[in-house]
Amino acid sequence: MKLVTYLHSGAEHVGVLGGHAVRPLPCLDMNALIESGDLAGMAARAGEEIPLEEVALLAPIPRPRQDVLCLGMNYKAHLEEAAGYDAGAFAKERRVAVYFSKRVSEAVPPEGFIQSHRGLVERLDYEAELAVVLGRTARNVKAAEAGDYIFGYTIVNDVSARDVQTDHKQWYFGKSLDGFTPMGPCIVTADEIAFPPALAISARVNGETRQEANTALLINSIGEVLEELTAGMTLLPGTIIATGTPAGVGMGFDPPRFLRHGDVVECEIEGIGVLRNTVD
Repeated sequence: MKLVTYLHSGAEHVGVLGGHAVRPLPCLDMNALIESGDLAGMAARAGEEIPLEEVALLAPIPRPRQDVLCLGMNYKAHLEEAAGYDAGAFAKERRVAVYFSKRVSEAVPPEGFIQSHRGLVERLDYEAELAVVLGRTARNVKAAEAGDYIFGYTIVNDVSARDVQTDHKQWYFGKSLDGFTPMGPCIVTADEIAFPPALAISARVNGETRQEANTALLINSIGEVLEELTAGMTLLPGTIIATGTPAGVGMGFDPPRFLRHGDVVECEIEGIGVLRNTVD
């Protein structure tokens, strides 16, 4: 099932996406739907189809209740290109996971704009990532049980200000500026994707393929990540975990190829769709 958040007649709704239409669900928002634990019941009470051309898609979870949890350098080839760009900021000697968080006051919708923050940011970069959305409270989860805690999957573009990120020697500020979290176009429920997901992932800039890999290549798997994190913290329903980006980001080229005003970034993951955004 593909779930979306959308605007229709000036109001925000949650619905099931199918073909070229959406069917509204009797729920306030996506977070409430996830917390209800009653997706099947909600789907059984879905309303009449509304043509897609009559709605505007928003990010599936427009306003996450907590920061997005992120994995850094979780594909081997990206780890190597990042260290080549700035070894002091990105060198990693062990397999241990690199975690950071990303503040999101409001996620950018499909077809929305990535803010370039001219005057503050000169090295604007893209990162296509598979994002996991939890459906249950998770504490002391074992890796083998991780799939039971997943509500679904979506796409996140972990937009990054490389100059801010490296200058501050930490990643929070350079990852959390307004307009830095495009998300969507939908959440695909976990029953539609075999666990662990092995999905083709790519990113294009102005039609040129820059990133191309498979989520099976994660260094730290989703199961390992959930087991490690929940050994010491409780993760709530609706928690979003961005699992890392493959090689091919702008800073990985020689010379680097950062985003500019008007660039169109398309992040695509097999079975989920295409997240398309334009740099303002």
